[in-house]
Amino acid sequence: MLRASLVVALALVGAAAHAQQYPTQSVKVMVGFAAGSGPDIQARTISQQLSTALGQSFYVENRLGANGTIAARTVAQSAPDGHTLLYSSSSITPTPHIYKNLGYDTMKDLRPVATVGILDGMFMLVDAKSDIKTLQQFIERAKKDRLLYGSPGVGNILHLATELFNQKAGIAMQHVPYKGASEVMNALLNGSVQVMFVTPPSVMGLLKDSRVRALAFTGTKPFAPFPGVPLMKDLVAGYEPMGSWGMFFAPGKTPDATVNKLNEAIRVALTVPAVSAIMQRDGYVPDNRSAAQASAFFASEVERIGHAVKAAKIEPN
Repeated sequence: MLRASLVVALALVGAAAHAQQYPTQSVKVMVGFAAGSGPDIQARTISQQLSTALGQSFYVENRLGANGTIAARTVAQSAPDGHTLLYSSSSITPTPHIYKNLGYDTMKDLRPVATVGILDGMFMLVDAKSDIKTLQQFIERAKKDRLLYGSPGVGNILHLATELFNQKAGIAMQHVPYKGASEVMNALLNGSVQVMFVTPPSVMGLLKDSRVRALAFTGTKPFAPFPGVPLMKDLVAGYEPMGSWGMFFAPGKTPDATVNKLNEAIRVALTVPAVSAIMQRDGYVPDNRSAAQASAFFASEVERIGHAVKAAKIEPN
């Protein structure tokens, strides 16, 4: 018994010493989204601050494909020493429900480190040239005509948000999957699809320039920069608010001490005015959860989105 206790004590001392020294080399932050996207900008902004605070380079590497699962798999299979991290939006939450062979266990092989910001909702957009001015007009049109909607792939959080709208509004739009949100936006603007759901950061300029029209916002309260956009939950019975968030992850077996040191550094980074300004500019509310709280939040989000996947009748593949 004494020997076992000594082994545990030495292991804890070793982990604490590692955390004090961490990071001992450059830290790679994997992002499963394109350069210039909302998650990419957030990851780079916080990584720059972490580089200053922790004395080693935190740099972003974009690894696109399969709803971010390629980037996630890379991190899940990396050494659990905190030198390879993942930054993801809430698009990671449907993946364990829609892919049978991810190559990793989302809940075991990835460990939440810190939730950096919460985005309350998404916009439902049509082209500004459309003669549809209101959500009610859109629903009436969809009940009469065959309308197409685009999303960045089957099972993406934007796909789920649209499918839930499909169901609650009693319509049957047809889904057209694309490789990314920018392709969906191009399709909307050239008339290939009639509607899309999208998070605010990537469309603020288009809304301000009146190139697209927001028919509804899926959040719990109006989006401050565009308070006149009606709330989906007030217009479509049974539609539950759906938003997004950003989170850092480490490989599943990364020691507590390292995770907690990273969590603390990220929380401090979010208090830097230049960092919080970028988050708030894009509609995110900077978050302040501990690593344990981030883990509990992530587990609840995966479960909640699992119900949405079933409601959308998406079969795992």
